[in-house]
Amino acid sequence: MQKLFIFLFVFFIACHSNQFNYTKAENAFDAGREFIDGSLKGDFKKSAFYMLNDTSNQQLLSVQEKEFRLKDKEGRQQLRTASINIQQIEETDSITNIIHYNNSFDKIEHTLKVVKLNNNWRVDFKYSFQKK
Repeated sequence: MQKLFIFLFVFFIACHSNQFNYTKAENAFDAGREFIDGSLKGDFKKSAFYMLNDTSNQQLLSVQEKEFRLKDKEGRQQLRTASINIQQIEETDSITNIIHYNNSFDKIEHTLKVVKLNNNWRVDFKYSFQKK
């Protein structure tokens, strides 16, 4: 019984330690950049850490992860090595920023909404899919 308890304790610590590998975003730019970086490199746990946690965002990130995994090895590698090119950051108010960016692989303009909630900067990923 004691061995089982120790195993469960170590397992619990290991599962939750990933949360602490990522640094809290100091501003909207950091949150957006880290979210994009995680998505390009296939580290969707990292992207989720910097994302506003709601059902719509989780579903969209899951779809993005599936699309990433469907790419061949070369396609995934091209994304992993792509540069993030920030085109513009719009500060709509003190707690909302819109980041316009592309990456050196596909060069398609993307937008991210980053909001400050409970003193944490988080990406509202669903904004990227709304008609502008």
